[in-house]
Amino acid sequence: MDNKFIQEQNYTRAKKRVKAIKGFYIHGIVYVYINIFLSGIIIFGLMQNNYSIKNALSNFGVYSTWIFWGIGLFFHWMGVFGFKFLGFGQDWEERKIQAYLEKEEEKRRF
Repeated sequence: MDNKFIQEQNYTRAKKRVKAIKGFYIHGIVYVYINIFLSGIIIFGLMQNNYSIKNALSNFGVYSTWIFWGIGLFFHWMGVFGFKFLGFGQDWEERKIQAYLEKEEEKRRF
């Protein structure tokens, strides 16, 4: 019974993790396509207003969406992958929980 529960819990955790990773990849793809589209519109609009290509490409409006949305994408990445790279993650949480449970078990013995 316990083994089945553990397998089910692991499956649920893995499914949740895959869903989070998929969500991040979709966010990344949308980020690239939308920003290319918006940058193209802005550059085209600037060139219609007699900007040279050099001036249009150096306009902050072309890159502002990339920068600010990119900050949001970075925090999404941190939420999905980032804390694992820093040593915090599901494994770390489980190790800490086990350590506290072992300490509690030792206290009860004495």
